[in-house]
Amino acid sequence: MPEKVRLDISIAEYPHTRKLISGEIPIEGVDANFIEVKPQIGAFRRMVRDVEFDVCELAPTTYIIARAYGAPFVALPIFVMRTFHHGTMVKLPDQGIETPKDLEGKKVGIRAYSVTTCVWNRQILEEEYGVDCSKITWVVDDEEHVQALKLPANVVHVPEGVSLYEMMQRGELVAGSSGNSGVGRTGSPTGGWQTVKNDWPKLIPDASDREAASYKATGVYPMHGTIVVKDAVLAEHPWIAKSLSDAFAAAKADWLADWKQGIGTTKDDEKYRKLAPIVGDPLPYGMAANLPTINALRTAAFKQGLTPRLMELDEIFVDPETT
Repeated sequence: MPEKVRLDISIAEYPHTRKLISGEIPIEGVDANFIEVKPQIGAFRRMVRDVEFDVCELAPTTYIIARAYGAPFVALPIFVMRTFHHGTMVKLPDQGIETPKDLEGKKVGIRAYSVTTCVWNRQILEEEYGVDCSKITWVVDDEEHVQALKLPANVVHVPEGVSLYEMMQRGELVAGSSGNSGVGRTGSPTGGWQTVKNDWPKLIPDASDREAASYKATGVYPMHGTIVVKDAVLAEHPWIAKSLSDAFAAAKADWLADWKQGIGTTKDDEKYRKLAPIVGDPLPYGMAANLPTINALRTAAFKQGLTPRLMELDEIFVDPETT
């Protein structure tokens, strides 16, 4: 039997990847060396800047930008994290922000311009609410993962020593992406971030209804964790794409079997129980099931100035079923 191919792999542990990482579910033909990076965002920069891993989970927008600028790795249609984003923007009360359109001409806080959550936020604002996002000043407090990225003129950095949370508290921002994607945290990239509780109201108050309606109309189910593989690995061993795809699918199927019986109480388990009535399969893999979402994100990345041109499907994804 041929010797297995050793691969350095960095993915986060989710209920649906746990048995893959533990080795209970093997990757056929692969000697998998799983490298833990906590949080996984740390692996993003190591991959896009140093191409450190053979296989890596990346934020999809980070990946598309990196690929546009010549990154030597390509994605498989395996998405290990999903969520909707109508409810992830908050606003200051009493600032005249009655509808998303009122953000034009104002300052809005986000962690970084290319953060995938924030890209989906802008896609929603533009496509569903007619907001001209070029008329918003986007205030960021972190650097972009892809260093070659040239930011639009309406993106500015926070003053030194100030956090987005503090600016929001002082009324210098009227809205922002919540949680760790923006105004819901304080601190600094070097000193560490701390999530801060707040009671700011949602920019879109009927977010849950909007999410369900949007999915029904478009089939777009925003993804986050995307699996990429070095070009050199696939050039030498093209079968690895299918081996990885099959292993991820097996780990997901194993999780789903218990999850459907009500087993599992992690935050991810509960999140997908809330999403399943809207989307059905909470973690669809494969090209066909994800085309509306992939097309929406690659289009948004181009329209928002994150890629110099619209990336073609076959440039950014390898279909394991046809490799």
